[in-house]
Amino acid sequence: MTVSEPLIAGVELGGTKCIATLARGRKIVRQARWPTQSAATLDHVSNALTQWYGDTPFAGIGIASFGPIHVDLHHAAFGRMGNTPKPGWAGVNVRAHFADRFDIPIGIDTDVAGAALAEGAWGASQGCTVHGYVTIGTGVGFGLVVEGKAVHGHLHPEAGHLRIRRQVGDSFAGACPTHGDCLEGLVGGPALAARALVAVADLGEDDPLWEQVAGDISEWTTMMILALSPQRLVMGGGVMQARPHLLPMICKRTAALLNGYIEDLDEAALEKIIVHPGLGVDTGPLGAVLLGQRAVTIQARDRMDNI
Repeated sequence: MTVSEPLIAGVELGGTKCIATLARGRKIVRQARWPTQSAATLDHVSNALTQWYGDTPFAGIGIASFGPIHVDLHHAAFGRMGNTPKPGWAGVNVRAHFADRFDIPIGIDTDVAGAALAEGAWGASQGCTVHGYVTIGTGVGFGLVVEGKAVHGHLHPEAGHLRIRRQVGDSFAGACPTHGDCLEGLVGGPALAARALVAVADLGEDDPLWEQVAGDISEWTTMMILALSPQRLVMGGGVMQARPHLLPMICKRTAALLNGYIEDLDEAALEKIIVHPGLGVDTGPLGAVLLGQRAVTIQARDRMDNI
């Protein structure tokens, strides 16, 4: 961090909580959080930012949001929430909520794309050309970065809703309201709550459910490695944070599923590819901050181009 780095506000909108962050570079100087309830939660966030701006003006805002959300600048619904199962959020114009209140550069992307970018800039994915970030928490989201840019197309990657090969003997119907037994429907928070015989927090590390979860996630990580060939696949989110013992299980089972097809990706090699976030619990908030930094940089570059 240098003194010249601008002060940036980051807004991470997650399925469970919303976090507002004020940072200079990667150094967090202020933070507040709220449970993600109705879209009125945005008012709590913008009111806090208004107070912060009055105290110490910041140069830009980055929004890293759960989705699906339209992030194509040229799409008619740019900045607007898509068909999310989160009650009361479908169709909400998240970007406009802040753009109507702040006349400064505003960047927006998915929460997982922001996290992937932050891990690439400051965390576990530094130096990687192709890398991804997956969050396994209330839902399952995936952000992919190629050559420093988050991958977008018609929308953005929604790989958490891929259907995987089911584990032998598993008849759980799945908890995703749209796809049933996609990965999110099998290992997301609501799915774990439905599958566990006791409260998830009370499950021991040796509970058979974790073998099931590791198996499901490993089917998915194997597909991601074969389809995308990432140099790093960072595994974040509340489930992975609370149950770090899952990671070596996933690496071991992914190696077994690859079965030597990629000759240099044995279990030891996968332990260097499939990793925990280098930024820890700050990955999401710093992802939002980085989106704000990039928005400020883009506006400054555009102004220079027009001189």
